Amino acid sequence: MDLTGPNGTDGLSRRRFIGAGTTAVAAATLLDIGTAGGARAATVADAGTWKGATSANNWPVLDGATSFVVEGSGEKVSLAEGDAATVLLHVARRYNYEIDTLRTGDVHGWRADRKVAEAYESNYLSGSALAIRPAMYPVGSKGNLYPNELIVVRDILAELDGAVAWGGDFATPKESHFEITLKPGHPRLKGVARKILGWKRGPGNAGAGAVDAFDPRRRSAARAFERRMS
Repeated sequence: MDLTGPNGTDGLSRRRFIGAGTTAVAAATLLDIGTAGGARAATVADAGTWKGATSANNWPVLDGATSFVVEGSGEKVSLAEGDAATVLLHVARRYNYEIDTLRTGDVHGWRADRKVAEAYESNYLSGSALAIRPAMYPVGSKGNLYPNELIVVRDILAELDGAVAWGGDFATPKESHFEITLKPGHPRLKGVARKILGWKRGPGNAGAGAVDAFDPRRRSAARAFERRMS
C-alpha cells in the first residue's frame, strides 16, 4: 500500500486508493446533546446571518478566541478555551497523524464573520467547532472521504463518546466540519476532556498517533457506536 500523501508527505493517502469510494456515510446523527439539536432546528431560518448570542449548540458567541497549535503539524487554530479546545484539538491531531498531514490554511476554528450557510456553522462563532479543509469539503458535498479515512473518523467519534459530531452525518452535510455537541460544563464533555488530558500526560502518550483505528476491536466498537447514534 502506498502511504505517500497527495503532496508527497507521508500518511494515509486519499489519492492512492484506486477505485476507492465512500459507501457508508450515515444519515443524520443525533446525540444526547441537551438542547443543541433543538436549537439547530429552531434557528435554521436564521441561516444567512447568525444573530444569536449563542451558537446552534448552545455555546456563547465569542468576540475572540485563543490560538492553539495542532500537535505534530505546527498549524494553529482558534478555539474556546478549556474542554472545547482539548477535545477539538484531539480531533485535529488524529486527523493529522492518521488521515493526512495538515498544511497551511487547512484548519479553521473560531471566526467573527456571522455569515453562515447552515445553522451549524454558527458553532465557529463560539469556538466550539472546527473545519478541516473546508474548501475541499464544503457545505452540501458528500461522499468525499475514502473508506480508510471514514474508518478513522468513525473511530474518533466513538472514542469521544458523542462529545463531537461530524458534519458528514448532517442532513445537509459538510465533511470538513466537527463540532462539540454538549453544552459547556456538561459532565460527559468534561469526562472526555479529562480522558484526553490523561492520555497526553501518561506514559507513551496513549492518545492521538498511538492508536490503531483499524484494529478489529476498535472497528467493531466504532460500528456499534455509529448504529447507536444513527
